[in-house]
Amino acid sequence: MILSRRSIILSGITVAASAALPRFAYAAAGTPKRLVFVIQRGAADGLAAIAPTGDPAFADARRALADESAGGAKLDAMFTLHPALATGATLFGAKQAHFAHAVATAYRDRSHFDGQNVLEGGGSRPYERDDGWVGRLLTLLPAAEREALAIAPAVPLALRGSVPVATYAPSRLPQADADLIARLTALYADDALLRPLWDSAVKTQELASDISGNNGRNGAELGKLAASLMLPEGGARVMMVETGGWDTHSGQRGRLAAQLRGLDQLVGALQAGLGPAWGDTLVIVATEFGRTVEVNGTGGTDHGTASTAMLLGGGLAAGGKVSA
Repeated sequence: MILSRRSIILSGITVAASAALPRFAYAAAGTPKRLVFVIQRGAADGLAAIAPTGDPAFADARRALADESAGGAKLDAMFTLHPALATGATLFGAKQAHFAHAVATAYRDRSHFDGQNVLEGGGSRPYERDDGWVGRLLTLLPAAEREALAIAPAVPLALRGSVPVATYAPSRLPQADADLIARLTALYADDALLRPLWDSAVKTQELASDISGNNGRNGAELGKLAASLMLPEGGARVMMVETGGWDTHSGQRGRLAAQLRGLDQLVGALQAGLGPAWGDTLVIVATEFGRTVEVNGTGGTDHGTASTAMLLGGGLAAGGKVSA
């Protein structure tokens, strides 16, 4: 059997995820390890995030966007990190970040929805599966420790499967007072279907109560929220975080810098919030496909094929490297 470069890289990511995959439960977890999957919806430009500045043809091919990485950290003789990824540079220097360049799924068309479906489902074509790769991993855990959490309005495909998954999305509505919560708890007390769902929702809200109402608008707030939901003994051990806005068809320079800065703040706040637990945490950042080398007429880039995947965490065995 001939293995493609993509297969080798994705196999390595799967092995890393399996090694760090935690046993998550609202009761005390059986392991301190934690897994966070951050999806970049919209096709993030890997050539800007981790620029191959050591390639003599890169500047001519990239033209107006060739200097996006100016002032960024040099990772090695070939690659330069975007300057907005300051925390990423620090983690790379501490061997707590590994960047895999030119990573793609088998999908080769240009639909964001189809591309995300393949990335999350792990199939070879869109809508081949109705469950996700994280959801399938959850089934390998002991039955009492299979719960996971998505910071999203609904359960993303990556977490779907036979194991029920909770979601949490900061609300724009005023927070319910304790009296209302108590009344609803009493109302659902004898309901076999709704009581477990209500108890799960109340527990999640309690874990996030110190920063409720931030609406997830800021990367640092989102990272702080994720940490608050994972750090307690009864907190999540498997989590998925949705981020959007990565489709930079126009005005890429400023828009992408803001997106990467938000991602960097998310990771930095997650690291700070977890404290020593960061050493047992693996964060995987991935997008559905990449963008073209060529700049279009509106200062942006169009849909391409491969992009950059990021592995971050305190216990990486191969940190401080770029796979290309």
